[in-house]
Amino acid sequence: MEGQNDYMVDLGNLMAFNPSHHFPSLPSSREDLVKECLQEGVKLVQAIADQLFNLPSTEDVEGPIVRLPPPTTKLPREKHLPKPKPPTKWEVFAQKKGIKKRKKDKVLWDEQTGTWKRSYGYDRVNDDRDVPIIEAKMTDEPGEDPFAKRQTEKKQRVDKQERNRLQNLKQAAKVGALPSHVQLAATALPITGTNSAPKKITKHELGDVAGIASTSTASGGKFDKKLPGEKAPKKQGKHRKYLPVVEGRGISQEKEQTEKVLNKLMSKHSHEILNVDKAINMYNVKREKKQRNRKPKNEQEKSSSNSSKLKPKKTLDKKSVKKGSSSKKGKAK
Repeated sequence: MEGQNDYMVDLGNLMAFNPSHHFPSLPSSREDLVKECLQEGVKLVQAIADQLFNLPSTEDVEGPIVRLPPPTTKLPREKHLPKPKPPTKWEVFAQKKGIKKRKKDKVLWDEQTGTWKRSYGYDRVNDDRDVPIIEAKMTDEPGEDPFAKRQTEKKQRVDKQERNRLQNLKQAAKVGALPSHVQLAATALPITGTNSAPKKITKHELGDVAGIASTSTASGGKFDKKLPGEKAPKKQGKHRKYLPVVEGRGISQEKEQTEKVLNKLMSKHSHEILNVDKAINMYNVKREKKQRNRKPKNEQEKSSSNSSKLKPKKTLDKKSVKKGSSSKKGKAK
């Protein structure tokens, strides 16, 4: 038996390896190979357990706890090293001018309200909604709303920042340094991360999407404003027609519908559900096929089989039955 001193144990990764192990003979079958591997695996796990229990431990409610030493075996990476992202325009400008990034305070003193507020976000410092009066400047045009002007300028800044962000993502995607979870942010790039051209959307596909969007409201697009030149959607679904709520024709129609459903469920009008004549004809056809397959012994069996067919019931009038019976009796006499 090989000694445990030959084993290479890495407690940091909880891994053991026997470099001197070799099979004395090649296993004849897969089952023998699996059995041999399991036996060697048990020895390796036992070697790891022996060294774990030799480490200094601390007692806990759930049992002894040990601190594992740092790993000695370097394991390979699962994926390749990430490529460095290209610097953005602001990073290039800041490096050129020597601008260093400094950490900003999250809370600042607001002189207008006299309280501490956050530097960004909702209820922030120097919020435009907290300013009751804006002083006019010499460059302001007469009749211009300063509050609306501030909102417009803010919207323009946000749009510009969004365009810059998308442009930076596109530049990173060209180098292949775009993360997979940000791939969808680059609108003009494929999802797979390759540099191949994206699939162009056809005119019919755009029309289908526009039709679905126009009818996605609660009213089905009935009360929405139409754009100039916008066509009606091609596929208009069928809407359910409800009966009127007021007394009169609506209540009578609803009553008829419910009675019809109940009658079908309770089988009061079973003749409407089951066609008796059709069922009898199908039974006769099947019976004839069976009789053709069988060879009858004599003609009596044929005549008896033909006479035993089921026939649909016919409603006869009472008057016609009485006249026929009286005429037959007269002829017999």
